Amino acid sequence: MSAAPAGLLEAFWDYERALQSDDLPALGRLFAPGPDTLRGDAEGLLVGHDEIGRFRAGRGGAPSRRVLSVHVRTVDDDHALVVAVTAPTRGGRGLQTQLWQRRDGAWVVAAAHVGAPPPALDTRIWRVVGDPLVHGSGAGPLAGETVAVKDLFAVAGQRVGAGNPAWERAAPVEPAHATAIAALLDAGADVRGISRTDEFAWSLAGVNHHTGTPPNPAAPRRLPGGSSSGSAAAVAAGHASIGLGTDTGGSIRVPAAYQGLWGLRTTHGAVPTAGVLPLAPSFDTVGWLCRSADLLRRVGDVLLPPSPAADGAGDAPGAAADAVLVVVRALLDLAAPDVRAAAERFAADHDGPVVEEDWALTEHDAWLAAFQTLQAREAWASHGDWLEGRLDTLGPDVRGRFERARGVTAAEGERAAAVVASAGARIRERVADRLVLVPAASSVAPRPDGGLAAVREATLRLTCLAGLAGVPALAVPLRTTGGLPCAVTLLAARGRDRDLLAHAVRLDPGRAAAEDGPAVHVDETPEADA
Repeated sequence: MSAAPAGLLEAFWDYERALQSDDLPALGRLFAPGPDTLRGDAEGLLVGHDEIGRFRAGRGGAPSRRVLSVHVRTVDDDHALVVAVTAPTRGGRGLQTQLWQRRDGAWVVAAAHVGAPPPALDTRIWRVVGDPLVHGSGAGPLAGETVAVKDLFAVAGQRVGAGNPAWERAAPVEPAHATAIAALLDAGADVRGISRTDEFAWSLAGVNHHTGTPPNPAAPRRLPGGSSSGSAAAVAAGHASIGLGTDTGGSIRVPAAYQGLWGLRTTHGAVPTAGVLPLAPSFDTVGWLCRSADLLRRVGDVLLPPSPAADGAGDAPGAAADAVLVVVRALLDLAAPDVRAAAERFAADHDGPVVEEDWALTEHDAWLAAFQTLQAREAWASHGDWLEGRLDTLGPDVRGRFERARGVTAAEGERAAAVVASAGARIRERVADRLVLVPAASSVAPRPDGGLAAVREATLRLTCLAGLAGVPALAVPLRTTGGLPCAVTLLAARGRDRDLLAHAVRLDPGRAAAEDGPAVHVDETPEADA
């Protein structure tokens, strides 16, 4: 091997020292400036010097390691490839590959990929995992599929942890499976494991104060969405093919939007919640997430009751390719511009009639307030006896919600229930036998660096509609023009879950065919004139 270019190894060791001391200014100087610098690892790719710097500032330092060997391959006078084998203090072997570039006489990293030994168990995603944890029947329509079970469902021989270590320690070992899990096992699916959830499922962010935040494989270093965060991350990462969860205020739809997954919030009461820890029974539903619409439908074939016959008000939504799609501009305007634009493109490409309607949202604030009040009243009724005197076992955000819930009076709950009943009837009347387009979340997955309360409130303004009406909501994954995952939901009449899933299967091939394939970014340097 020829000698390394002058100054390259010195710059490499400067980088290693800066990395181990978390010297952010030095690391910034040693990475090439500009928007094209790359850094990738198992969680995804960061593009641009500023994006890489933001990541470093938030991670709290790199894991300790030793460099075992360094291999240099010179490309030309101003470019060289450096591959280093490392020994992390925690064990195993790592690999770091860097493309160095000489700029203004100094060597800087233009692109880097870091390979670290994978953990035996990613505890951000899983509480308990097996190979599998529970064997299915081995035969049936879901044979060969694996399920990530949100830590609210009873799994025989395990405890329900509810995302809270104190609750988990006090919980009994479950003697039998929840109804939904028993059905999936009978249909041939295996339970891969029990996945993480936000505490008591009362969150939309996916952050757990005790166990950390599951990764978002589709949008690295952004929030995964909660509270079915672990199930969604397991599916998006390929650890499982089915993510079983619950949706009270958006906990299937939001992680589906943030992670580019198909998801279904079912009609209230359509799938039994026996064996599922409640949060707010008036709104709690069973739901699931998958990477394909076909598998989403096959799970529905196992868990859902038959669709009701048409009631004379119109054809069942999704029963025909010409299902009417209702677009409400005021609802789209509740989403960020990039999400709104993706929803508009979806509507424009819809293979069937599209109608625009002007819904007055003058009562929307009152509806959301009633939803939140009744949810809080029921959440305290579900868990208040246990939490009284134990609120300090909760993370700050969930603790704040339960503290407020403790103060909701019976009279306030009754008034809220009356508004919820009225709002639900009004929404069901508007949906009728059509498909209503609603953004699944108000924005793409946010970064975990503040402003989450505002994101939560904005998203609840959209997600509460299905909860108030008790109607099914299908999350259809889309992408913004910037390449980030987002989603729309299609609301349908109560009981029309199977029709929604049939519609999803028709959408999936069309969307796949319309994809332009992977985005390719090539930096081209014009050749000099001959």
